[in-house]
Amino acid sequence: MTNLHHPGDGPTLRRLAEIAGARVVNAPAEEIVVPSISLDSQALEPGGMFAALPGTRVHGATFAAGAAAGAILTDDEGFAIIDGTDNRRPVLIVDDVRAVLGAVSAEIYGHPSERMTLIGVTGTSGKTTTTYLLERGLTAAGCKVGLIGTTGTKINGVDVRTSLTTPEAPTLQALFARMVREGVTHVVMEVSSHALVLGRVGGTQFDVAGFTNLSQDHLDFHPTMEEYFSAKAMFFDPASPLAARRAVVCVDDEWGEKMAQVAERPVRVGTRGQADLDVSAQQLAVEDTGAQEIAIELRGTRHTFRLPMPGAFNVANAALAVALADAVGVKAGEFIAGLEAASVPGRMERIDCGQDFVAVVDYAHKPAAVAAVLDTLRGQVQGRVAVAVGAGGDRDASKRALMGAEAARRAELVIVTDDNPRTEDPATIRAAVLAGAREAAEPGTEVREVGDRRNAIEQLVAWARPGDAVIVVGKGHEVGQIIGDTTHHFDDREEMRRALTGGGE
Repeated sequence: MTNLHHPGDGPTLRRLAEIAGARVVNAPAEEIVVPSISLDSQALEPGGMFAALPGTRVHGATFAAGAAAGAILTDDEGFAIIDGTDNRRPVLIVDDVRAVLGAVSAEIYGHPSERMTLIGVTGTSGKTTTTYLLERGLTAAGCKVGLIGTTGTKINGVDVRTSLTTPEAPTLQALFARMVREGVTHVVMEVSSHALVLGRVGGTQFDVAGFTNLSQDHLDFHPTMEEYFSAKAMFFDPASPLAARRAVVCVDDEWGEKMAQVAERPVRVGTRGQADLDVSAQQLAVEDTGAQEIAIELRGTRHTFRLPMPGAFNVANAALAVALADAVGVKAGEFIAGLEAASVPGRMERIDCGQDFVAVVDYAHKPAAVAAVLDTLRGQVQGRVAVAVGAGGDRDASKRALMGAEAARRAELVIVTDDNPRTEDPATIRAAVLAGAREAAEPGTEVREVGDRRNAIEQLVAWARPGDAVIVVGKGHEVGQIIGDTTHHFDDREEMRRALTGGGE
C-alpha cells in the first residue's frame, strides 16, 4: 500500500501513466513526483496534475495554458488543443479520462479509502436520512465519522465546504486523505447514480453498500428506469469494478428485490414481514409529534427504541442503517442508542413557532417522495393537509405532472409554486405540475397557482386552522433558489418561520 499522503508526497509520473494506460508526450528526462490532481485549473497547486476533461460547452484542455500544472492528463481531443500551444509539460493521453480518473486520484493521495471503513448508500429516496442515522449511531458507538452527501460534508461533526452529492474523484480522494489525517475511522457517504456512471467513486474501496429504494428520478440523465437501475447496480454487481465488498439491500419494493438478486449474498432488510429477511423492522407506536417506537429484529435479537423522526419510510431507513452498521462490526445496542436523538436538516423538519397546527419543510422532489411525506402528515393530524409543491427546471420533465397528481390525491389544498426554475420558463414548469394536480384532484380539493414561493408559503400558513398540517416540499435544507444562472438566498425554513410569526424571524 502507498504511504499515507502528505502534501508534497506522491507517486511518480511513470507510475501514473502505467495505471492510466496512457501514452506520454513530453516525457521528462528525470522522474517527477505528482503531489495532487484537480479538474479546476485555478485551484491547482504548483506541480500538481491538471485533469482536462471534455465539458458541455468547452474542453477543459482550453484552460491548460493558465494552469500551474506539472503535468496534464487528457484525451486525444484535449491533446489536440494543447498541442496547438507552446506547452512543454508532460501530457498523459488516454481514451477516456473519467474511466481512469478515480484510480489515478487514489494513487496520488495514497489510497486513503483503504485506511478507513467506508459505507456507501444509494437509492432514489432516503440516502441522506440513512447516512445521517449512520453518522449519529456510529458516533454514539465511539467511531470517528466522516459524512459526505447532499447536505454537505462533515468531519468529526464539523462542516466542510464541498459541492455535489458525490464530489468528483480528485476532490473525493483528497477529502478521504484529509479524513485519514484527522483520525476518521468510518466514512458514510451518499453515492448517486451520476457518481457511479461518471466514475467519481472509481478508485474507492467500499466495505459495504446499502440500497434504499428506486422510483422515478433523474430520467433526464438515465433515459429509462431500467438504465437508472443498472447504474445503481454497478455498486452491487460482483462483476463491477465499483462493487462494494458487501451488500445490504432494502427489499420493500420490486427494485430492491431485483437488486438483491444482482448482489452476492446480500443482507436483506424489510419492513413488510417478507420471507427470508435478515433484518426486519416494524412500527409499534406513533406519538403526536410523529416520533415512532420501532422494533428491529437483527440476528435473533429484538431491539426496541424511539426514533424522533416521522414516517413509515424512516422505519426502513433506520433498519437499513442498523443493518449497515452491523455489517461492519458495530455493536447494534450502542449504535441504536444514537438513533434516539437523530435529526436531518430539511427532512420532515417541523417548524414550531407556537402555532396550533403542524408546519413542515421537506426535500421531497419526486413523485414517490411527495406521496410518502403527505401520507405521513395525514397520519399525524386529525385536520386537513395542504402542500406547496413545484418542480426544478432543466431536469426530468416527465415527473412534473406526476408530482402534482400525487399531491392532489392527498391534500385538501395544493399550491403549485416555483422550485428552482433554472433556465426554463417558470410558468411552463408550473403548467405541467398544475395539469397533473387538476386531473387527479377530487371534488373539494383546491388547486392554486402561486409562482412566488414566499407568497405560496404565506398562503399555506394563512389557510391553516387548528389541527391542520401544512408542508412545503422540494428544497428542504437548501438555502438558495436558482433562477436563470443566478442563485438567490431562499430558505423554506426561514420563510415558514417568517410567515408563522407575521414577518419576524
